[in-house]
Amino acid sequence: QVQLVESGGGLVQAGGSLRLSCAASGRTFSSYAMGWFRQAPGQEREFVATISRTGRTTYNTDSVKGRFTISRDNAKNTVYLQMNNLKPEDTAVYYCAAVRTSYPGVVVTTSSDYDYWGQGTQVTVSS
Repeated sequence: QVQLVESGGGLVQAGGSLRLSCAASGRTFSSYAMGWFRQAPGQEREFVATISRTGRTTYNTDSVKGRFTISRDNAKNTVYLQMNNLKPEDTAVYYCAAVRTSYPGVVVTTSSDYDYWGQGTQVTVSS
C-alpha cells in the first residue's frame, strides 16, 4: 500500500512558477513509476508527466513540454513537478499517482494503469 500526499499548489499569475511535491509513504518508493495528472472543471483527467523508477526516463505531454519538469528523489520518497511559464489553461487540480513496474526504465502515461493516487492540489493561474 502506498499513500501519496501532494503539496505546493496555489494561485499564481500567468508566466509564474510553482513546484508541486508528492510525498509517498512506505519503503519501496523506488519500485514505482510515478505520474502527474490534472483535471480542470468539467473536463476529464489528463496526463501531464511521468517518470521511471530510477528517474532516468521521463515523458511529458506536448502542452507542457519545455515548461514543466518532473523529477524524483528516491531517498526522500518524493516526486516533484516544476512548472514554469504557467498559463491560465494550466489551471486544474493536480494529482500524483504511483504504479509498481517490473523494469526500471518504464514510464506510464495512462491513468487507468496507476494503482495509487493522491488527493490532489489546486493550481490556479490568473491572466
